[in-house]
Amino acid sequence: MTEDTKKVPEHVAIIMDGNGRWAKKRGLPRTAGHTAGAKNVEKVCRAAWELGIKYVTFYAFSTENWKRSEEEVGKLMQLFREYLVGYLSKIAKDNIKVSFIGNLSVLSDDLKEKIANMEESSKDNTGLHMILAINYGSRDEIVRAVNRINERAAQSGESPVRVTEQMISDNLDTAGIPDPDLMIRTSGELRLSNYLMWQLSYSEFYFTDTAWPDFDTNELKKAVDAYVNRDRRYGKA
Repeated sequence: MTEDTKKVPEHVAIIMDGNGRWAKKRGLPRTAGHTAGAKNVEKVCRAAWELGIKYVTFYAFSTENWKRSEEEVGKLMQLFREYLVGYLSKIAKDNIKVSFIGNLSVLSDDLKEKIANMEESSKDNTGLHMILAINYGSRDEIVRAVNRINERAAQSGESPVRVTEQMISDNLDTAGIPDPDLMIRTSGELRLSNYLMWQLSYSEFYFTDTAWPDFDTNELKKAVDAYVNRDRRYGKA
């Protein structure tokens, strides 16, 4: 193993942007872009594992995405259902462990059941750990974490409690998962969009003009190469 190989990011977080623009450029409805983007998740997961990446977190649906048209939101939810059922048979073959983060309580009962089934059926897999963020917003996550801390303190009679960084980290949706080393955003946008703001505090950022459906193995390698050539000092000189 070379020194550069040792520096491959353990955890990569991805904002899958540009599905709608990809479809519009081809004269297709936005929903066709979302379908193409969903299919690309599997390809990127395989490529990530081959590169030595252990965790990949995908921003699938944000708390703000509910503001989109009812038709588009409905199509996205149906796409999640189809994806969760269709991919279930493949995760065993690919040895992928799947987790979900976000406020899942507002999702439909059938979707929550499919999510629970996928997490349960893949929990012992030892390959890539894929995390899907659905109805996720970083501010919402932090608020829920602090409320969880206070609720537990009240139940144990220890309220009020002095909240620490570690306590917040331990109560986030990502508890037990290492913070991302690298964050990738596709399609030319240069912002976080309320994504993993706590966890990305010391992550390296990589932005590309490539739309998510076109983000292939070579594009992932470019992002990893850029990461490998950076010097992460964590505030040190």
